[in-house]
Amino acid sequence: MAKASKHVFVTEGEPLRSNWLAAFPGAQLAPLAASKHFRTAEVIWLRLPYEGDIAPLILKLKKFGGGQTSVVALSDEPRDEEGLVALRAGASGYCNGYASPIVLQQVAQTVQQGGVWLGQSLLQKLVAITAQQAPRDIPVSRDWTANLTEREIMVAQAVALGASNKEIADQLGITERTVKAHLTAAFEKLQVRDRLQLTLLVNGISGL
Repeated sequence: MAKASKHVFVTEGEPLRSNWLAAFPGAQLAPLAASKHFRTAEVIWLRLPYEGDIAPLILKLKKFGGGQTSVVALSDEPRDEEGLVALRAGASGYCNGYASPIVLQQVAQTVQQGGVWLGQSLLQKLVAITAQQAPRDIPVSRDWTANLTEREIMVAQAVALGASNKEIADQLGITERTVKAHLTAAFEKLQVRDRLQLTLLVNGISGL
């Protein structure tokens, strides 16, 4: 009997891709109806597109996983609109199905730690959408800066604008490792899990 995998891929009539196996050598392929394969999975990777609405598929996979399993939607041609649908349905991530093994491993690490994985363009769109929905008569709170150092504030503000760690490092004249250290400290002090939550907080926007 094969050992249950922590990473299960769901596709329509397609074998496991080489980049998936390179990222997760023990990964398994399972049909959507094979609920037993999802119960012990830590990450379920749903390759899009499936015909029809993808939201019910994501909800079904989350249910199969017992609510503790992260679902990541994979798209061969990522589109912000599709990513929004996936995230609103409960997916913890949305990325390119042909992403490199290193990127896939980073995605897995992020979602397993309770974070959300999404590209810069989609992040900016989410912030714009939530900003439009926020009451206009409520001023942006600056309380989030109270316990942060000057550098941590600068890094948080850059993240809120959608900048990558490399871009922030270049802007501030520091190393990416230092950026990560400031970001980790800011996460802990502000009690946020990921870049999306930090961006919403900095912009004074309540979560989705």
